[in-house]
Amino acid sequence: MKGFFCTFNRVKTELLHQHFLNSTGICTDTRTIKKGCLFFALKGDNFNGNKFTQEALDKGAYKVIIDENNSHKNTGETILCSNTLRTLQQLATYHREYLKLPIIALTGSNGKTTTKELINAVLSQKYNTVATKGNLNNHIGVPLTLLSMNSKTEIGIIEMGANHLKEIDLLCDIAKPDYGYITNFGKAHLEGFGSIEGVIKGKTELYRHLKTYGKTVFVNGNDSKQLLYSKILNTVTFGNKQQDCIIKLEDATQNVIVTFKGIEIKSNLMGLYNFNNIAAAICIGDYFKVSKEEIKSAIEGYIPTNNRSQLLEKGTNKIILDAYNANPSSMMAALENFKQTKGKHKVLFLGDMFELGHAAEKEHQNIVDFLEANPFTKVYLIGENFFKTNVVSETIQKFKTFEALQKELEIKPPTNSFLLIKGSRGMALERILELV
Repeated sequence: MKGFFCTFNRVKTELLHQHFLNSTGICTDTRTIKKGCLFFALKGDNFNGNKFTQEALDKGAYKVIIDENNSHKNTGETILCSNTLRTLQQLATYHREYLKLPIIALTGSNGKTTTKELINAVLSQKYNTVATKGNLNNHIGVPLTLLSMNSKTEIGIIEMGANHLKEIDLLCDIAKPDYGYITNFGKAHLEGFGSIEGVIKGKTELYRHLKTYGKTVFVNGNDSKQLLYSKILNTVTFGNKQQDCIIKLEDATQNVIVTFKGIEIKSNLMGLYNFNNIAAAICIGDYFKVSKEEIKSAIEGYIPTNNRSQLLEKGTNKIILDAYNANPSSMMAALENFKQTKGKHKVLFLGDMFELGHAAEKEHQNIVDFLEANPFTKVYLIGENFFKTNVVSETIQKFKTFEALQKELEIKPPTNSFLLIKGSRGMALERILELV
């Protein structure tokens, strides 16, 4: 990225890197500071880390990197730069080049985190791996992940999130990946990208970066769009036929079951949409020469957490908790899958989908139209966007707020039912578990 190394020159970055190697790691929050760390005084709309310089030193920081002169000390405890965030990113890139280890980057509209966790589970059977923790997949999280790697790390796995154009470009400039994978193109973050075409343009910034440097991409050969946008790259394809890595779907009515190189792999993941996530992890593991037995062990040992496709039981109800995030593409995939699952009394709790901009009204109505054409036992719609939709079916009930839903469930909680709970993170629909 032009001007990326303007904050420090390479000599100063090398000196900062020496301080980093002598430290106990990076910290950006004085509430979680570690003795001997490098504290980066980052700034945001509602905070300024420079104001906590002395507190960081008092709590044991080895050095504090600041970008405001009035926080600078001439005793060597602080390092003044023009922009602490850019310096953090620059240090991460220098460290990544210093380690000279392979980096796998992945992005996409849906399934990034689950796929990243599966890839990590598979590769860690043979290698010392470091992967993005949680959703630290932005311009701050990616540098922090790179700086958590050390000389013992053999493969790095970096998740890249974006809701605007040029964000993946920046993350690629920081991480300099050797391999890439795009899960899919879907209707996510339409408010920032503007349209599905904008989503594709933004996500394929990863492809363009890898092409520039002659690197390799893993491609879902069953996805025509991925094949189209990656056709001029070095590719390794996977799918159910005529691919470099052949993985066959055996069943997805409950947990996803696949076969690979003559062995059956029974996952703990539900939904047809998770087949691609599993297949990607198998393909990447096979490429890095993880044995099929180790791949099987890793996939079968992975249990989803953090509200992502978790299968739970509470009282008389069986529950799919998929409340970590939602957009029109992932919501429709979840509904299609739930429609196919076994169970007589199917009850849905669906929360608003965020960051859709001008498309919000249309996309929420599309979900309602699908629900009316494919009736379930009962549907609870929660949030202001769903509350505005036109509903005809008597089995669909709308609630403007979670508190309104709570009052309803205190009187009539579902019993002996199969529940699907899905909505955007801001809806916090996992709270429903306390009500059923």
